Formats: sequence, structure tokens, C-alpha cells
Amino acid sequence: MSTVFRLDASIKPEGSVTRAVSDTLENAIVAELGDAANVTRREIGLSPLPSDAWATAAFAGWTPEADRTEQQKAAVALATELADELAAADVAIIGAPFYNWGVTQHLKTWFDLVLTDPRFSAGADPLPGTGKSAFLVIARGGGYSEGAPKFGWDHATAWLKRILEDVWGYEVTVIEAELTLAEVTPAMASLVEIARKNLADAHAAAETHGKTVAAKIAA
Repeated sequence: MSTVFRLDASIKPEGSVTRAVSDTLENAIVAELGDAANVTRREIGLSPLPSDAWATAAFAGWTPEADRTEQQKAAVALATELADELAAADVAIIGAPFYNWGVTQHLKTWFDLVLTDPRFSAGADPLPGTGKSAFLVIARGGGYSEGAPKFGWDHATAWLKRILEDVWGYEVTVIEAELTLAEVTPAMASLVEIARKNLADAHAAAETHGKTVAAKIAA
């Protein structure tokens, strides 16, 4: 049995681009693997993790286990549960919407909590993602490519890749869609067709990468 871990961080229950593209990616993997596929999902956009859990778990790491408070024990248990989900997976799909030019607070909390687990802490040996694939499914409402007025304002993608690649050792593929707000923003009306192509390309990339990684897992 092969396990796919999927993380959704969008705050939109309907109309989320990261959810839609992640669906395409997940479905492509499962279609290829068939009954050999198991999907574990963690919803943090609509069911956020406790905002104080990371600090509590982090300080618990410096406290002898016998001396930990009930709050510290609960925070460590949550961090362990999150790390277990990721560690057990052969491939990870991380839906990462782009809010306020950075990483959404829900996603940052998840990363911070997982990083408190010894298996995923900085300098862990071996790196937990070695030999595994992770997909970052990113949606940005505006345009941040080179030449765009806000080029350089994307303060999320590089950080996410840094943790997944350099700290955890995953082979990371970024699947991204830009200009996702063009359909509902009058000032972006001239960009609607480009936005539609970007989205179609993202779904196509998700389909292709899903088949490729499924073949890798099955090999």
C-alpha cells in the first residue's frame, strides 16, 4: 500500500484554486496506483491548528517529560500526530495559497509544529524526505513573475521550498497558477484569458506529474 499525504491550507471552502489543482494531482496519482493507494488528508485552512500549539510544543522540548504540563503534553502529541502523517507518506501534496505576499498563518503553524518533532527538526539524520517527492500547489491572485509590478513580492514559495528541500530533503515540484483573481477583479479584466491559460496549465501539469510520481512509487 502506498500513501499520499495531502495538506489543504486554503480558507475558501468553495472556489479554491489550490484545492482544485490538488484534486487533479491526487486523482491522477490514485488513478494510476488503483487499490494500492491510500490518501491521508489534513485540513488546516477550514480547521486551523491551535495558534499557541507551536510555542507550547517548542518549550516542551526543553522540559523533562515527567515535568511537562498537560498543555505541553497535548501540544507535543499534536506535533507527533502531524509528523506521523507526513513521515508515513510516500508523496506529499501541499496546497499553499498565497495570502498577503507570504505563507498563510495556518500553513506556517503546521510547519512550525512538525519542525518540533525530532524526525523533522533541522539537522535530522537521515533527512525524512530522502527519496520522496513533495508537490507545492501554489495559487497567487495577482502577477508576480519577472516584469510584473510586484515581481519579488512572493515571500512564500522560496521559504516553502527551503524547508521541504534543504531541511527535510524532499524532491520538490512546484505547480503554480497566477492571476487567479482576474475573473472577479475589474481592474484585471485584460488578464482573464492569461489567467485561464495559467489555470489550465496548472491542471495539466498536475495530471502529468501525478502519473509520473505514481509510476515512481509503484516501481
